[in-house]
Amino acid sequence: MLQLPPLSLYVHIPWCVRKCPYCDFNSHQASDSIPEQDYVKALIEDLKADQSWSQGRKLHSIFFGGGTPSLFSGAAIGNILNAAEQLIGFQSDIEITLEANPGTFEQKKFADFYHAGVNRLSIGVQSFDNGHLKRLGRIHDSDQALKAISAAQAAGIDSFNIDLMHGLPEQTLDQAQSDIQLAVNSGAQHISWYQLTIEPNTEFFSRPPPLPNDDRLADIQLMGMSLLFEKGFEQYEVSAFAKNGNSAKHNINYWQFGDYIGIGAGAHGKVTMPEENRIMRTSKTRQPDKYLARKASFIANNSAIANDQIALEFMMNALRLKQGIPRDYFAQRTGMDTTHIDKQVAELQKKGLMEYSDQHFVTTQLGYQFLNSVLQDF
Repeated sequence: MLQLPPLSLYVHIPWCVRKCPYCDFNSHQASDSIPEQDYVKALIEDLKADQSWSQGRKLHSIFFGGGTPSLFSGAAIGNILNAAEQLIGFQSDIEITLEANPGTFEQKKFADFYHAGVNRLSIGVQSFDNGHLKRLGRIHDSDQALKAISAAQAAGIDSFNIDLMHGLPEQTLDQAQSDIQLAVNSGAQHISWYQLTIEPNTEFFSRPPPLPNDDRLADIQLMGMSLLFEKGFEQYEVSAFAKNGNSAKHNINYWQFGDYIGIGAGAHGKVTMPEENRIMRTSKTRQPDKYLARKASFIANNSAIANDQIALEFMMNALRLKQGIPRDYFAQRTGMDTTHIDKQVAELQKKGLMEYSDQHFVTTQLGYQFLNSVLQDF
């Protein structure tokens, strides 16, 4: 039987200073002025409309994504958080993360974000190499990235993530190693380290840059994993590495098939409805101007996940976690008995891609390396 999992909130702020050539997110280059006040009002109205989705739960975590949320003022972020606390409520140990660019302009606001209630930053460094930053279309340099990390710590935000990409255009093994070493030396307790991929509807898709060949990519991957392990970081998700247990509560809730309300232009959500025996996917109007000019609703689409897709969606999330997921979560969070997937799991165990466990669904090391192949069985 379906049970209510923890509840998170995702807040999408769609503007950025400049669209990066690799970015396929719902982000839009800002004009001279951003309609901050109007957008905050719309977000609060959006949350009011979705308030019933909470079903009595308080928020486990909040994530401000974009775009570039750090373009907004601390006061604006504070107004959104105050509304969320009044409308839904916060758990006592809530994690509140805001994505931030390392630029000087944003750094000056870090203390304001902290006082507004943000207790975790995700700093979009991507690389500490100025040549690579330029090719990625980033507007900060290496020195600003290092100063941003120091500014976060000085503001009182001890918990922060550094976003790093590898497999960058013409990147060498030494350059990739230097990026990780600088991130580790900065004092970060969490690093998101993932390979650059070329996505449709991006500038890089239209004009592909010269990427490292497969052999170099494999060398970079092996080097990075070894270095992070050596420095005390544990891989708990495909591209997430934490030290001293500082994993991201918000992201873990995603991977454990928890619920999240999504507000803002193009935001997505997932909500469990036990009484109706349904799991809903929600999405909001994508274009910022249309979102602000709403007529009657912010909703672009609300639909139940099809029964024949629920097991796959659960496993697509759960098996990203290195330690897997408790077996009883499947029934609690899908409303389905494990007999729906027992045959697939048994076949994957025979192939050496999943471990034998009465307590968890978890891949073997080999299965984790070929996760897409594992998921094809569901």
